[in-house]
Amino acid sequence: MLRAAGVPADHQRTRNFLAALAHLDAAVARDVYWAGRLTLCAGPGDLPRYDRCFAAYFSASLRTARRVRGTTVSVTRPVAAPYGTGGPETTGEPGAPPATASEIEVLRHRDVARMSEAERREVHRLLALLRGTRQARRSRRYRPSPHGPAYDRRRTIREILRDGGEPARPRRRARRQRPHRVVLVVDVSGSMAAYADTLLRFAHALVRAEPRATEVFSAGTRLTRITGALRHHDPDLAMDECSAAIPDWSGGTRLGEEVRALLRLPDPRGAIVVIASDGWERGPADLLGAQMARLSRLARRVVWVNPHKGDPAYRPLTAGIRAALPYVTDFVAGHSLGACEDLAALLAGRRADPRGAVRRGGADA
Repeated sequence: MLRAAGVPADHQRTRNFLAALAHLDAAVARDVYWAGRLTLCAGPGDLPRYDRCFAAYFSASLRTARRVRGTTVSVTRPVAAPYGTGGPETTGEPGAPPATASEIEVLRHRDVARMSEAERREVHRLLALLRGTRQARRSRRYRPSPHGPAYDRRRTIREILRDGGEPARPRRRARRQRPHRVVLVVDVSGSMAAYADTLLRFAHALVRAEPRATEVFSAGTRLTRITGALRHHDPDLAMDECSAAIPDWSGGTRLGEEVRALLRLPDPRGAIVVIASDGWERGPADLLGAQMARLSRLARRVVWVNPHKGDPAYRPLTAGIRAALPYVTDFVAGHSLGACEDLAALLAGRRADPRGAVRRGGADA
């Protein structure tokens, strides 16, 4: 479209555009707009044409960074048929059009264990676009700030000495803002086989959003750190690296021993700890309860994600869940795309859907 409008978006400029998007968030309209404007346009004369094409190709609701009036450029886009109507998207063909908004809304609340392969691929595509940002916290370090609450004495004195003793305007400072650290433990045992891949892709979105403030472990017969494998930008490549790094995929679960191994590391101290498991414990339940009690004292928050909690008839009756729930801050579901979005909202400090969350001490066992 840009070339037809007269913008010289040649092969090299297109490669630069894709390289810029690799370092940004393709789900944010402002990032896409400025990445294209700085790489696809050759001069000031291309900017009005680029703005018109961007506004026409995407929707008016995306609100481009500049509001430009001009000739209208029309775009013809295919519309996907609903699932189950025999359209190409149900077969998972490479050239199939993306799902419509109504289809995505249906998939958002569907259990991933009951999805077809094409529906599961669409959910994984949407998880790759999930923004895993989280609530910020005040760190101990300071940064220069013109309107900060505290005076920066050292910087003020340095400027006075630099000016030969002349009085200088007092400099101010404020505390830096850092995201809360998150430690995510994903159960990859046989009972979690239907959900482990989706939860690992959710973990990939968290690592991609905050790579320095996220640690991910797999839990089976042993605790395995997989954060490095999830730092690949491509989700499929990250999943392949996880498969190679996890030695106990689809095995048993010893959650008590794994939580004890986690407590020997400095990672959970002061962090938000998220345990994604159905609670089927092969070891003694009292060991899991004792280690969860220690974890609740060291962690900032303990969130337990159970895929089976999405079923209205579910009751936490297994020994592992009953032992862990008294020390859990939030007990949430993790069976669908919507549940993953609610979990991301919880980690970001905003409750998207408070229904179904169980606070500490309020488990209806």
